[in-house]
Amino acid sequence: MTMKLSEIKNQLRKLEAIAFQLPNGDLVPNHFHVTEVGKITKHFIDCGGTVRIEEVANFQFWEANDYDHRLHPEKLIHIIELSEEKLQIPDLEIEVEYQMKDTIGKFSLDFDGNYFQLKPKTTACLANDKCGIPESKPKVKIGEWKQKETSCCAPNSSCC
Repeated sequence: MTMKLSEIKNQLRKLEAIAFQLPNGDLVPNHFHVTEVGKITKHFIDCGGTVRIEEVANFQFWEANDYDHRLHPEKLIHIIELSEEKLQIPDLEIEVEYQMKDTIGKFSLDFDGNYFQLKPKTTACLANDKCGIPESKPKVKIGEWKQKETSCCAPNSSCC
């Protein structure tokens, strides 16, 4: 599930402290900064020729050596509401950018009751039906495969 702006604000109102958890279980250091909140519009054509428009609310996190200023829930709510007002951002799904070792990671956002979860985003073909990508075949372990039963021509059925 991907959180929307209204959902994160509702969760923040219930919290005394903010914690974001990376997919590997590590927490984003609590001295991170939200350096940007914005709206990203992606206008593109997929491999099947369909024109698409996607919009997300984008949060960019940055980790600095500023250990004296921690972001509190009410401050993040204020930043989100100011962004909604000034940039006319509707209640969009949230995408988080966070500096990883060598590049910026992009994540969707969820909440598990304790931590905001940064969930990995993946790419996918949006036009499987038009570009000929076959559906994946079911994976069967050796020894678990069973021959399809038919009304005749099964081994030892004497039909042939």
